[in-house]
Amino acid sequence: MTSPTITFAAPGRLPYPGGCVLEPGPWALDYLLGWRTDVTVAGKVHPDAPVFALLREVRADPAAHGVTREDAEAAANRFLTLAGQALAAEGGDPAWLAREFARP
Repeated sequence: MTSPTITFAAPGRLPYPGGCVLEPGPWALDYLLGWRTDVTVAGKVHPDAPVFALLREVRADPAAHGVTREDAEAAANRFLTLAGQALAAEGGDPAWLAREFARP
């Protein structure tokens, strides 16, 4: 098995502030869509990058980022798995993340 060409850390525990005006599931979705961490794409480090936005960009044009379509899909699927687990822990539905990837 080869190493992935796109790497990023898993989101940790989400810093949900609580309160009576915020629903944790939708808040967590919004947080994860803007979540930032270092992402490496084909050896190039993107420090403190918005993971979801960068993965959408890479999926749209993998060759421009030096990766294959399969690499881009594998990274998106990894994000869906890891962020989906964090979202579900806050009462959200992981399908919400998949729907965001499907938006034009």
